[in-house]
Amino acid sequence: MPTKPTIWLRAESRPTEYRAPLSPRDAGTLVAAGVAVTVECSGQRVFPDAAYAGFGCRLAEPGSWSTAPGDALILGLKELPGAPGELRHRHAFFGHAFKCQPGAAALLARFQRGGGMLLDLEYLTDAEGERVAAFGHWAGFMGAALGVLALAGPLGSLAPFDCPALVDALRAAAPALAGCRSLVIGARGRSGRGAVEALALAGLAPTLWDVAETRRLDHAALVGHHLLVNAVGIAGPARPFLTSRDPPGRLRLVVDVTCDLGSPANALPIYERMTDWQTPVATLPSGVRLIAIDNLPSLLPQEASADFSSALRPHLARPGEGPVWAAAAQAFSAAMRAATGQEIEHA
Repeated sequence: MPTKPTIWLRAESRPTEYRAPLSPRDAGTLVAAGVAVTVECSGQRVFPDAAYAGFGCRLAEPGSWSTAPGDALILGLKELPGAPGELRHRHAFFGHAFKCQPGAAALLARFQRGGGMLLDLEYLTDAEGERVAAFGHWAGFMGAALGVLALAGPLGSLAPFDCPALVDALRAAAPALAGCRSLVIGARGRSGRGAVEALALAGLAPTLWDVAETRRLDHAALVGHHLLVNAVGIAGPARPFLTSRDPPGRLRLVVDVTCDLGSPANALPIYERMTDWQTPVATLPSGVRLIAIDNLPSLLPQEASADFSSALRPHLARPGEGPVWAAAAQAFSAAMRAATGQEIEHA
């Protein structure tokens, strides 16, 4: 008798990660379709453990994924803990390891030693190359929202927002932003559209740039804005939009939603470390302030998780199989080949 497909939803190790890539309701749909779903208990995940159990999922101890059956797909969102040093399973999460980011070599070496595979969620794409599931809308929305709040007044340490309350806060900030000129780069993408939505709630009508405008970038026009929201995902090396040597002009605040720090694809090489929930805003030597938080959607975990899970669930019925997963496997093989010079074969 064929073995059931197995998904193992791991608990996140990052203290500020409240999202889940799979909701209890969508997990229940998979269970009903014959998928075995194990969920590690988590006190910080936006969905309670009991909700998963109520939909037929098996509960497990946090961090027990390393003992999961060898054919299980280990599903998560952010970085793995440092141990074990050998990764033998197929893992689906945002590894940030395929663009030569800091830490990429060490992570790929763990997969090489264990014989496992990173099916990076960023590289699950359809026949047109579009991502099948993404947090982009909520990343752009939350990044722009924080930009509005930071311009309107002091922005202290962060905690997850209630979405209706956040909308009210954006509308209330509108008078303080009178005369503010805002720019969204990557305005046609998921993140860009989310950013535009948040800015509109604060009464701002941003300048919208996309491929055509960045191909012949007008630096003077860029720094003629007070607020810049960067929502561009670049696959390879490209001319930066702004560098630390460029005069800041009117620019008061940069929100880098993309956060490709340390990668050759980084379009904003103006900072050396990201900001975080405790200190969301940093001041650069130029005097321009910066927001660069790499898990923005976790600040709206309920909405972000529900949307992402709904889009990902159809592809989890046969985890690891089909063209969407093959695209991610090819991206992994290419990254491993670049890192090791060897062809990587997987069953």
